[in-house]
Parts: sequence; C-alpha cells; structure tokens
Amino acid sequence: MTAILYFIAGLVLLTLSGDALVRGAVAVAVRLHVPTIIIGLTIVSMGTSAPELFVALQAALSGAPFLAVGNAIGSNIANSLIVLGLPALIAPIYLLEPGTRRSSAFMFAVSIAVFALAADGSISTFDSIILLLLFIIYLTYGFVLAQTARREARESFVADEKTTPPSLVRPVLLLLFGFVGLALGSRLTVDGALLLAEALGIGQTVVGTTIVALGTTLPEISATLAAAFRRQAGVAVGNVIGSNIFNVLGILGITALVIPLPVDPRLLSFDLWVMLGAAATILPMAFLRRPIGRWVGSFLTLSYVTYLFLAFTG
Repeated sequence: MTAILYFIAGLVLLTLSGDALVRGAVAVAVRLHVPTIIIGLTIVSMGTSAPELFVALQAALSGAPFLAVGNAIGSNIANSLIVLGLPALIAPIYLLEPGTRRSSAFMFAVSIAVFALAADGSISTFDSIILLLLFIIYLTYGFVLAQTARREARESFVADEKTTPPSLVRPVLLLLFGFVGLALGSRLTVDGALLLAEALGIGQTVVGTTIVALGTTLPEISATLAAAFRRQAGVAVGNVIGSNIFNVLGILGITALVIPLPVDPRLLSFDLWVMLGAAATILPMAFLRRPIGRWVGSFLTLSYVTYLFLAFTG
C-alpha cells in the first residue's frame, strides 16, 4: 500500500512540476531570444535528468553499481522510444529547430562511445574522464549556439526602447519549482517502484533498466507531454536529445569518477544494443526533417512495450 501511495504522489508531483518547467523554460527562451531547442538541450534536459544522477550516485555508493549503469542505459531507451512516442500521439513533433541535426548526430556518436568504453566489462575512472571531456564539449556547443542565436536575434529585430522587457521573476520561479518538484516527485516514484520490485523479487540490472529507469524518466515524459500540449516541439525534442547526452556523459561520467562501475554482461548483449537502435531511429527523422506523427509515435511506444516484455522475460 505504501509503495502505491508513493508512486501516485510522485506521478502527481511530476506532472505539475513538468508543466512548470516547460512554461518557465519557454518564457526564458523568448525573453533571451534563444531558440527553444537550445533550452531543451540544456536547462530542461539537465533538470529532468537530475533524478537519474541522484539515483546513480546513491546506487553506486550503496553497493548496487549494476543498478546505476542500468538506470542510465534504460533511461536513454525510454527517452528515445516512449518519451518521443507518447507526445507524438497527441500532436506531430516537427524536427525543424536549428541544431537538431547536429545534436542528434552527437547523441548517436556518444552512445557508440559509451558502448565502446563499456565493452571491456567496466567503466573505469579513465573512461569517466573521457565521458566528462565529451560532456564539456557538449555544454560548450550549447553555449555557442545560444550566443549565436541571441546575436542573430539582435541583428534581425530592432528593440523598442520604450518597451519594458518582461520580468524574469515568474519564469525563474517556475523553473525552480519545476526542478525541485521533479527531484522530489522522482524520488517518491522510484521509492515506490523499488518497494514493488523487492516484493516481486526482480534482479538489480532488470530493475535498473526498467522500473527505476522508467521512474526516473517520468520527468522527461511529463516535460515532453506538457510541451506537446503547448505545441512546443523544440523543447520536446531538445529535452530528449539533451537528456540522452547527459545520461551517458554526465551521469555515467560523474558516477564512474566517484567509483568505477562494472557493467553487467546482459547490458552488453541486449540493452546497449537496444539503446543504439533507439538512438538511431531519431537520426533519419532529424536529417530528413520528417515529423514524428501518430504512426511513428505508435511504433516507438509499441517498441518500448516490447522491450519491457523482453527485459522481464529474459
């Protein structure tokens, strides 16, 4: 009963805070003349990925490293399939924002990189340094894109000196509420999921790649669903791509720097391949600028359900 209450309370908090995060992020983007794809790639993606980082660090320090790695890999699978699939059932997601192609290609490249680093059965301290260096490159890229967008906006539009720019107080408060609510809501949801998993007697790796990953991915689901309802596709796509990059570079990089992470052979033979395949599905749509409509959304969602079935059945 306690597990179910935790889970429901977490879902409610995630829904409210996800909507607040999207509204705040879009308001900041408009105020600073930054494209919403950039906001999604940075602020929203890092904020909604904070639960994964917290869970990974806690799991590694608690002697459950398989759960830590499984959480990051499973979250990327959920991001690429269910987080994009569900919003597409509500409204088409158009991949027209600037930077989408480069970001999706970088996401696929770092997915291959983490696969290669994990192939020897562990993510070592040296591996973590490589991942964190790539993460710094990604953050620098996002900063340059934002600066370029702001400069182009200033050159394209002449601001009315008599017009008072909108205040950033409300958007910042929405962002703060979103971040705090996502962290607390995710914690409640994951606690409930872990209690249920313990009662069912599910293994550590399976728990990490499925129940915990889905629980910590609920912020991304909440944020992208809110973005779909508000027709903010840039935030939705940027959130998925940015979260995937942050999961493999930031979360695994930071956690492995604290304590080296062994990699379960199951991940190498199954889950990492699914992660690569899921990331690859975004590439053609991004480069061909094909919208993610209901048919594709249904395929992505069904693919994730199939993955869960295979994960639990071995």
